Amino acid sequence: MSVVGVKVSVCLYPSLALSSRDFSLPSSSLYHDRKILRLGSSVRLRCKSYGKRRTEPVLAVIESRVPELDSSSEPIQVFDGSTRLYISYTCPFAQRAWITRNYKSLQNKIELVPIDLKNRPAWYKEKVYTANKVPALEHNNRVIGESLDLIKYIDTNFQGPSLTPEGLEKQALADELLSYADSFSKAVRSTLNGDDNNSAETAFDYIEQALSKFNEGPFFLGQFSLVDVAYVPFIERFHLIFKDVMNMDVTSGRPNLALWIQEMNKIEAYTETRQDPQELVERYKKRVQA
Repeated sequence: MSVVGVKVSVCLYPSLALSSRDFSLPSSSLYHDRKILRLGSSVRLRCKSYGKRRTEPVLAVIESRVPELDSSSEPIQVFDGSTRLYISYTCPFAQRAWITRNYKSLQNKIELVPIDLKNRPAWYKEKVYTANKVPALEHNNRVIGESLDLIKYIDTNFQGPSLTPEGLEKQALADELLSYADSFSKAVRSTLNGDDNNSAETAFDYIEQALSKFNEGPFFLGQFSLVDVAYVPFIERFHLIFKDVMNMDVTSGRPNLALWIQEMNKIEAYTETRQDPQELVERYKKRVQA
């Protein structure tokens, strides 16, 4: 038996990338840390790590995923002083901004507004973002778009742990890798589309080499940064699709990439944004068939 709409995640092994577990609950309340937590019907729970790597098996309430707004949804009152991040749950570009928001613990300062990209509200283009894309951030009576620009903007203009590297050497590598991000995705897609069988191998070899530049941690710049945020939505998808569709493990012979994926799966700011792997692969297959 479990409470309808309530998901409980208990991270008992912080060194492993474990998926959530569903637990039976006798009522709509949980006793935690000498307090009674009253749960609504759409509340999820997670390990408490403030958006960083999991460190302790503590339960904490996090936001649930609300339905995406579509053409039948009422318009939002824009520029009313609220700060809103418009995303789609399935868009890797939007996922970048979503991860950044979560990592900086801005859930109470930046409202998440999911948009159905297959059935977009007409008012989104007319009143919010004329480019009619996601992500977009409504802040200080203006709207900022383009995911790489947006994650830098959020990191610079809001409080929370910095995702910007310190030191000229790391800044130079960050600029190089962020500039290469689109080329990386295009190269991998070229192999998936059957246009160039070697381009994905070359692109993943580049990533493997880039991950070896700094040895103070498993991430691109040693410590978690905007570079990791920029790449993980795409590597997440490519890793799953290559394994399922092409029977190829992109981490084979690439120990740095394998470790990076393992460590990324410990960062809740990212795992909170992940899609169901099977749904992700099935969506790709349907798109190819179409």
